[in-house]
Amino acid sequence: MELNKKIELAAQWIANADHLVAFTGAGISTHSGLPDFRGPDGVWTRRDKGLPPPKMKVPWDQVKPNKGHFALYVLFKIGKLKYLISQNVDGLHAKSGIPFEKLSELHGNQYFMRCLGCGKKFRFEEVGWDKQIWGNGYRTSQIRRGQPKCPKCDGRLISSIVNFGDPLPEDELYKAYEHSQKADIFFVIGSSLVVSPAANMPGIAKKNGAKLVILNLGKTPYDNNADLRFFQDINKVLLPIVTKVKQKIK
Repeated sequence: MELNKKIELAAQWIANADHLVAFTGAGISTHSGLPDFRGPDGVWTRRDKGLPPPKMKVPWDQVKPNKGHFALYVLFKIGKLKYLISQNVDGLHAKSGIPFEKLSELHGNQYFMRCLGCGKKFRFEEVGWDKQIWGNGYRTSQIRRGQPKCPKCDGRLISSIVNFGDPLPEDELYKAYEHSQKADIFFVIGSSLVVSPAANMPGIAKKNGAKLVILNLGKTPYDNNADLRFFQDINKVLLPIVTKVKQKIK
């Protein structure tokens, strides 16, 4: 099927959807200047070739949401996107306007800490956490004298970023499973779908009757199960899809 027809079909499915769920990986943030992991110049691709990680194109404090992030926000704003599941820690979906109650950041958010006691999230500066004094606050970090505690329950605060071996946040993982089961359209954008348990979500959605749409430059384990498969640049597919969806629901 030619690209324009596939875009038209995806737009029609989304316009008719009752419970669209989007699932994003590092690929959606490359247009913001961040490297992906398994693309041609990705972090793991370079590592496998014995090369150092790719350089950041912009400093972290200048990274902003791109057209892809805002396109998903438009789908949320017009009532089509019911939930967003992300593997990214860059916080760009929240910055684009997606509310946290409609978002599972399964691998955390670099701007937030969370309490091991009550699970509540706080910005680092909100609790007075100075990384120069107390470090990054990872789960495996040594507890230091005087480091801030949870303002709500006095529990231990850790970085919300999930490192290898750390458990995923239970509440957000539960919501991701719940919405994957409810989805009638499950739209994967910029993920190679190899890191579990996050990568299990498309299978759960498909098992429960959802149409699976995958937009990713590289191959994924779910390619043969996809109802629509795009191998193009995200902005060349996602933006025209959203434009067509807006036209169809007027």
